[in-house]
Amino acid sequence: MPEGPTRRRGKALLDAIYTAAVDEAAASGPGRLTMDAIAKRAATPRSTLYRRWSDPLDLLLDALADRHPVERPAPGADDLRGDLVAALRLMVEWGFSPAGRAVMAILGDPARDPRVVEALWERVFDRRGGTFTQTVLRHYASRGALDPARLTPVVLDIGEAMVTKRMLDTGAAPDDDYLHAIVDQAILPAVGLGPAPA
Repeated sequence: MPEGPTRRRGKALLDAIYTAAVDEAAASGPGRLTMDAIAKRAATPRSTLYRRWSDPLDLLLDALADRHPVERPAPGADDLRGDLVAALRLMVEWGFSPAGRAVMAILGDPARDPRVVEALWERVFDRRGGTFTQTVLRHYASRGALDPARLTPVVLDIGEAMVTKRMLDTGAAPDDDYLHAIVDQAILPAVGLGPAPA
């Protein structure tokens, strides 16, 4: 299969393959992902993919890890409310991206393979110690800005759970007012800080 007038190598080729894998998974579902479809979308020979990945799921997990957003909480841990809102905003943007839709398809599949979900957490989320509000809360706890004992699994999931429910209920992105309400009315009280003054 021709690769086009310019032979891509290195990062350019890898970016094209990752984009093709994520776009194909978002379009047809991770369960129907094939090396043939990824290669065609990336305009590269299938043999190129098999030199690095054993199957399409292995490739997709690498692509999702590469495309996963990185939270950047304040280094001085001095704006918890702002960083939590920013993390939720980042989650919303990601949730409507091809990578976010592919992850939601994996997690929302009633016939999903538990090993696939475990691999998703290990290779995409856990390698940074969590994701979105979890990353922010752990950052602040590590710097003594809040009590780490309050970071229970339920508290760490509040923000993501509420955003996900809102997106499922409405099919639309929650606005900033709703994200601020999640932080002020749910996350901050749960970590013992209460809402910020108006």
